[in-house]
Amino acid sequence: MTDPIADYLTRLRNAIKAKHKVIDVPASNIKKELTKVLFDKGYILNYKFEDTTNHQGNIKIALKYGEDNKPAIYNLERISKPGLRKYVQSDSLPRVLNGLGVAIMSTSKGVVTDKEARDMQVGGEVLCYVY
Repeated sequence: MTDPIADYLTRLRNAIKAKHKVIDVPASNIKKELTKVLFDKGYILNYKFEDTTNHQGNIKIALKYGEDNKPAIYNLERISKPGLRKYVQSDSLPRVLNGLGVAIMSTSKGVVTDKEARDMQVGGEVLCYVY
């Protein structure tokens, strides 16, 4: 697999379109951090890290739906790809839907949202947009 983050986002996107309640995703450190950020910002209901017989493990994610079975996540968009990385400086951090969405970034301070990176005045790699 050349892009595990894109695979993670695609699994979430497909599960939301199929109206699944819970999904399993193969774990990695970056996927665990992405899951924590999505939970902290209220895009997913809950998550659990599970150990399996192999060393990789799984992430069990409970998806969040509102009234009328509308998903909390409307769109997931991968920005920085293995073939073309997108880095931004602290003074030019992106805004998603004028602040309604979240840009998830990998910085020297860890995986954070664009708002947290703006507060810490750090730049980094823009992983994805969530809204």
